[in-house]
Amino acid sequence: MPFNRATPFSIALLCLLSAAPAARAEQPLTLDQALAAAFASNPELAAVRQEIGIAEGERRQAGLLPNPELSWEMEDTRRDTSTTTVMLSQALELGGKRGARVEVAQAGQAIAQLDLERQANGLRADVTQAFHAAVRAQTAVELAEQSRALTERGLRVVQGRVTAGQSSPVEETRGQVQLAQAEAQLRRVESERRVAWQALARLTGSARADFIQLEGVALSPGPAPEAERLLAKVEQTIEWRLAAAQVERGEASLGSEKAQRIPNLTVSVGSQYSREDRDRINVVGLSMPLPLFDRNQGNVLSAARRADQARDLRNAVELRLRSDTRSALSQWAMAMAEVDAYDRTILPSARQAVDTATRGFERGKFAFLDVLDAQRTLIEARSQYLDALATASDARAQVERMYGELER
Repeated sequence: MPFNRATPFSIALLCLLSAAPAARAEQPLTLDQALAAAFASNPELAAVRQEIGIAEGERRQAGLLPNPELSWEMEDTRRDTSTTTVMLSQALELGGKRGARVEVAQAGQAIAQLDLERQANGLRADVTQAFHAAVRAQTAVELAEQSRALTERGLRVVQGRVTAGQSSPVEETRGQVQLAQAEAQLRRVESERRVAWQALARLTGSARADFIQLEGVALSPGPAPEAERLLAKVEQTIEWRLAAAQVERGEASLGSEKAQRIPNLTVSVGSQYSREDRDRINVVGLSMPLPLFDRNQGNVLSAARRADQARDLRNAVELRLRSDTRSALSQWAMAMAEVDAYDRTILPSARQAVDTATRGFERGKFAFLDVLDAQRTLIEARSQYLDALATASDARAQVERMYGELER
């Protein structure tokens, strides 16, 4: 049967189809690609986007007029003497109630839009922070591999000297311990890289990290901007604008509650028919509640206090933004000074010390303990260098959450 025979063409086609998804999945990921995927697929951002439609529905509802009311009643249920009345009533809102409701709903729309912008700023900062963390984890793996290679080089040298009878077997044991520690460190940072990549994948809306490498971003977040230049833009930040919008909604709610103090007028028109008199008459009526006891004074007081509370919260937001800005910039500048010291002096000196100690040990000028000490110093310096970069990147992410994306 031809269906049981696999032709060379079909085998090649199946191989191509099975390999295509893997080829697409195992691609390097850039920061721009990660941000685009996050804005397209992040479920938290998608949920906040729904608030725009929710606020639009509330705005439409606020502008609707009250429904008319149709009533029917009968007086005297006896067939020949009953009187029936049909009435159509319409409530007329007085005091600008509908306009006040619409103003409150419009303030809600503005808050929903600002909240979406805040969520987008936070997501951008989170993705950028996670991307840099993943790049640092990737770099840590590369450095751990280099450290293992250095340790293997030192171990080979000491094994040669032990074989030649120039070094004690104890030094070979120390080298083997150092190599085991380097391999354990490599396994640990590889695990940390997988965790960092998975955290980045989650922010981009993916359940798994379908990439094999991160590209296109420097480890260093760059120098910190001047504090005064950012502090001059505090009132342009999304946090401050959102707090100001809450004040506007509080004032609109106060106006709406004040409008409720004026009672509505209900106009009624209808027809009444008397079977006993065989006569039909038109009926017209007006009704209005008498605001003797309930003048909505409690709700007015509550709305006034909420408006005052919103103003206090706006002042608190401004104070927090100014304080957090100075703290984050100070942390950023301090970390970058540390990074600069490692780039200029510490790391080059540590690498040179390892090379010098290794070559000196090969020539019999240094003990193997000197080599191990130089290697440990270099490994610790690299770890502290990555920690300083992490501190600077986290500080930049905190600033970008407040002020939006900064120039790179």
